[in-house]
Amino acid sequence: MIDEVRRVAAIKDHSLRVKAAVDLMEELQAAVVETSRMRKESIAWLRQSGLSMADVAKLMGVSRARVAQLKDAGPPTERAFLGVDRVQVAVPQRAGEREYVALEDSATGQQLINLAHRLQLEGELEYIPTTGEIDLNRDGLTVVCGPKTSPITAAALQADPRLSFETLDDGRWALIERETRQVHTSPSDDPNTPKPADVAYLGRLPRPDGQGTFLLIAGVHAVGSLGVAHYLSGHLGELYEQISSDPFSMVIKCEYEAGSKRIRSTQAVTDILRHEAA
Repeated sequence: MIDEVRRVAAIKDHSLRVKAAVDLMEELQAAVVETSRMRKESIAWLRQSGLSMADVAKLMGVSRARVAQLKDAGPPTERAFLGVDRVQVAVPQRAGEREYVALEDSATGQQLINLAHRLQLEGELEYIPTTGEIDLNRDGLTVVCGPKTSPITAAALQADPRLSFETLDDGRWALIERETRQVHTSPSDDPNTPKPADVAYLGRLPRPDGQGTFLLIAGVHAVGSLGVAHYLSGHLGELYEQISSDPFSMVIKCEYEAGSKRIRSTQAVTDILRHEAA
């Protein structure tokens, strides 16, 4: 990083140097924030592993008092579940007389952006065109889009070794556990006693370029995705503690108010399904 500082210092044209300095300062500040998060996470892990404050201080080369100051400094450790510096949340546009974004998708995107802000992350909302085309090869990407809407997400879901998103013989969409063939359908689609509830996919999948991963959220119906955003808002810490940033998938169920579609409750209906264990 000091080489970057020297590079900017070597720029003779001040009209160019001032912009380069601003850009570099933003990068450095983002790096400091993320490094403080990693330090905080490591201190907590060492303490939970049985090391005393004195032991940690010796490892860090600082005093016990300094460790006491630093153990709570930095953003929440679980923010790494979403990204490092900036989060991009992509929600689908729907085809109609004019292209539109479903209210549930819009609310899902906004809840995820709000969650990112709470975790001291920048957040940006973008819209997937009705063709379903989207570039998955980006850092900090969360996609809110199912296989019905995008062939890109459909292909990504096909590579999931633990869960599949399939159409049943009766036309209903379902999430199916590949190993046990357990079927999870939306209670709102029950032909006999439909209920205001839905199920959704939550997973971290590899990018097509093999250079990282992205988060995918896909409800059987749009309200199911909103349920996942609600679930993440209340369970992100424990989810990150269990899976960190590794590939996984799981099924989330939500119950909602029939008219307003306001989420009343959410729960995980499967364990966290680790992909490397498949």
